[in-house]
Amino acid sequence: MSSYVSLAGFYDRVMPEEDYRLWADCCDDLFRPRGIGTVLDLACGTGRVSWLLAERGYEVIGVDLSCDMLAIAAARETEQAVRFRPLFLNQALQELDLYGTVQAAICSMDGLNYLPEQELKEALRRIRLFLEPGGILLFDLNTPGKFKKMDGEVYTEETDDAFCVWRAELEEDGKSCVFGMDIFLREGKHWRREKEEHVEYVYSEEKICGMLEEAGFPRPKVFCGLPLRPAAGTEDRLFFLSGGQDRD
Repeated sequence: MSSYVSLAGFYDRVMPEEDYRLWADCCDDLFRPRGIGTVLDLACGTGRVSWLLAERGYEVIGVDLSCDMLAIAAARETEQAVRFRPLFLNQALQELDLYGTVQAAICSMDGLNYLPEQELKEALRRIRLFLEPGGILLFDLNTPGKFKKMDGEVYTEETDDAFCVWRAELEEDGKSCVFGMDIFLREGKHWRREKEEHVEYVYSEEKICGMLEEAGFPRPKVFCGLPLRPAAGTEDRLFFLSGGQDRD
């Protein structure tokens, strides 16, 4: 079963706009004082963060594996005129290939949790390759504690013309979590049922820090929440910020 096919058209209706605005505001606070103008939005999905950054004047390249999500991103319009429309590329992160370098790279909404270890290592290596010296990498991940809490739980999301029920199952080895989704979409008087399966991989804070250093990044600062604040060790989501030293 493919990921983000049926879910693509449903995704924006259930994800709070405020979450994306907080991400864009956080990036702007980090980037603008450092004179950063080019941003790579990894696993950009339907492009909401990409467009919010474009509205703030950044040149944005959005990369995602899902053609369905990118189609929505490319067709998106904003009320505010933008100087540079985002460029969207259909690529796997572990096969990232750009025409030049960028000054910052971001990955929001646990996008890197979707990569198994070897693919994540290669993705980080390639991100480092296309990031200018002193550039910034910022991303968030779901924590092992969050996956444990989700194990065996059933969740629902509903709009007037769509309904999604999904189940989370943590694998016995604790290294990955499988999300089985049933999506019901209204078509006139009838409903069409679609199924998707997503897998997210579980990484500890120390594991991620080690992988970043192996890829050539400085050891990251670790935060929780937006705006960024110090992590206490019990969070469901952690934010990793690496680089930027040459621009301080």
